[in-house]
Amino acid sequence: MMLNQLVVVLLRPRDVRNIGAVVRAMKNTGVGQLRLVQPEHFDPADIGGIAHRSDDILAGMTIHASLDEALADCRFVLGTSARSHRDRPLHTDPRILAPDLLARAQAGPLALLFGPEDNGLDNDALDRCQALLRLPTDPHYPSLNLAQAVLLVLYELRQAAVTPAPAPIGPAPASGAELETCFAALEDALGALRFVKSGTATTTMRIVRRLILRAAPSSREVAVITAIAREVAKGRREG
Repeated sequence: MMLNQLVVVLLRPRDVRNIGAVVRAMKNTGVGQLRLVQPEHFDPADIGGIAHRSDDILAGMTIHASLDEALADCRFVLGTSARSHRDRPLHTDPRILAPDLLARAQAGPLALLFGPEDNGLDNDALDRCQALLRLPTDPHYPSLNLAQAVLLVLYELRQAAVTPAPAPIGPAPASGAELETCFAALEDALGALRFVKSGTATTTMRIVRRLILRAAPSSREVAVITAIAREVAKGRREG
């Protein structure tokens, strides 16, 4: 079952009670991998009081200093948001999306990224997502409690997982670490070419990121792009 390839990633969670409720939702749906990025200080023992018999998830839970570190081995990242974001692909029905996510999970770890309780995912986090999901709630009150959002997404994935396994989707896509290496090389090449002007580098790289993430390149394809970018930067500086 592809559920063991799903990774719940919480970015800067603020309240241990919400972490505990997320763990409970994971136990309910059979998803076992949890990664926390820069959480507020908490006592892991408090989670056990909220999510009973969750020792297996707590034993495997990891805490990370950065989002890139938490996503380094992930082959696909789905972000969640209560808001629309211009120029970013947005899905609004987790039931329709779930089979596609499970198919992608056959290539390797798939991250389900949830933002802080107060403001959700910021632009830097959204830049690392291949797709976004907005849960279908009443537009007059769209925000969900963190654990509610996790449970709704995991429920639909579990329901999809009990149907026949989806067909794999092509070659394994690049990992988060490979993509970030590629983006750094491209940014360096654009700088060497003086393609970007002062103050436009962030906007340009955000467009490049979206283009490459939308293409879902394989590890080999990303390696070729990275090598080209490095040769361009090297040739420009030596010339």
